[in-house]
Amino acid sequence: MNQIEYKIYVDHVIERIEKARLKVDNHLIVKIVAVSKYSTTEAIEALYAIGQRAFGENKVQDLKTKSEALDALPLEWHFIGNLQKNKINQLLALDPSLFQALDTIELAHALQQRLENHNNMQLDALLQINSANEASKSGAAPERAKDLFDQIREECPNINLKGVMSIGAHTDDTKIIQNSFETTRKIYDALDNVTICSMGMSGDFELAIESGSNMVRLGSILFPES
Repeated sequence: MNQIEYKIYVDHVIERIEKARLKVDNHLIVKIVAVSKYSTTEAIEALYAIGQRAFGENKVQDLKTKSEALDALPLEWHFIGNLQKNKINQLLALDPSLFQALDTIELAHALQQRLENHNNMQLDALLQINSANEASKSGAAPERAKDLFDQIREECPNINLKGVMSIGAHTDDTKIIQNSFETTRKIYDALDNVTICSMGMSGDFELAIESGSNMVRLGSILFPES
């Protein structure tokens, strides 16, 4: 796929985002995070060349490798995977723009301690919510999410909670997926001073936007040759 073909392909994805956005609010801004975990640095450069700036990785080592290889480009890196405590220092050394998967108070406390040790560093983050209540997914239970969010803000001043993140229900039932997104959005609406509701991936991003998402994490649909 050459540059022109690739731009046409990506523009079609953006058109789908626009249609979903306009169903909600003319003024809604939806940010795209290109999930590059299965892609090459060359593919990231190609997407950068047509205007994409935010990229997400779910493994610390992959984030390190790609961010260092592409250091000359002004990219915005998001860490979107589960974070093991023994990888915290490695992640903080990379200084990601946003950590999207903060899911427990224990991890928050561990992060807070390491942030203090890293010259009182600040980290922007999202609380991950398991809005579908699926055992296979990480995240706070919906009924505990607001209390956990408030607790992290109170006890972990070096973590700047910007909002919430969730993964849609793993099912072919559109209504169940929609319900999981709407659950997350209701929690988001109940929080103070938040700006990011990150929901939606390649298979369900339109439904997520229509349910109130303002940030989508798109992988395979943006990297067709990966």
